[in-house]
Amino acid sequence: MTSLAAFVVLVGLVALERLAELVVSKRNAAWSLAHGGVESGRGHYPVMVVLHTGFLVAMLVEAVVRRPVVPGWLAWSMLALVLGAQGLRWWCIATLGRRWNTRVIVVPGLPPVRTGPYRRLAHPNYVAVVVEGVALPLVHGCWITAAVFTVANAALLTVRIRIENDALAALPRAGAPARA
Repeated sequence: MTSLAAFVVLVGLVALERLAELVVSKRNAAWSLAHGGVESGRGHYPVMVVLHTGFLVAMLVEAVVRRPVVPGWLAWSMLALVLGAQGLRWWCIATLGRRWNTRVIVVPGLPPVRTGPYRRLAHPNYVAVVVEGVALPLVHGCWITAAVFTVANAALLTVRIRIENDALAALPRAGAPARA
């Protein structure tokens, strides 16, 4: 079984990790914009911020209100998935370098990244988000948060991935001349 206190600490650590991501994102977005980057899909960004913030709050509220009893095998297996998702997320951040941020900003003239996890997956960061969206709440049996976030996030990712794919389609392909 997992304790409520341990779960609160875990969610707090994830929240701190998100703040670190925002620092990296802000710095990288400024770099991209300074290098001629063009932002797409600004309208969905506030929805994404509210959804992801609400996700962290909702699982804590659910844990306190429901006080679920969580088998150790579930807690530990979900924690392993959470840690794996964090590893994948930071691999994405490291691979994209200055081009990674939480917005959709494309710098004209830079080809799409096809290394690291992007060698095999078009959107590996979203794989990490999906896995974490299920696994983090389930570390403490917060299945309502996991279900609601998963459905809402699927709707958001449908929009986000379309915007991102459209923005990336404007980039030159490897070996192709840049568009004027």
